[in-house]
Amino acid sequence: MELKQSERKGVVIFELQGKIIGGPDATLINDKIHDLVEKGKSKVVADLSKVEWMNSSGLGILIGALTTMRNAGGNLKLAAITDRIKSLLTITKLINVFETHDSIDEAVKSFPS
Repeated sequence: MELKQSERKGVVIFELQGKIIGGPDATLINDKIHDLVEKGKSKVVADLSKVEWMNSSGLGILIGALTTMRNAGGNLKLAAITDRIKSLLTITKLINVFETHDSIDEAVKSFPS
């Protein structure tokens, strides 16, 4: 998995690419999320448009990131999820837990100013 980080209007964007399957991926995302919280940043959008696959460990990583952000008074929103990932979120009923948006711009605009 690759992770590129950028920022728009005070919202941090994680562009994830490849497969999210736990192990080093979990450590990388967890470290990035905790680093953001320490810096007082609690608005995150995960761009999943280039994620090929995610297993249960990958879902666990996203849930952990969401929990950390919400505990810090913020949120983690998903953007541009592929049909494959949407199906996985639907089957696991996590589609009701995460706020999803069709595009990064839409997700960024959904945060209060």
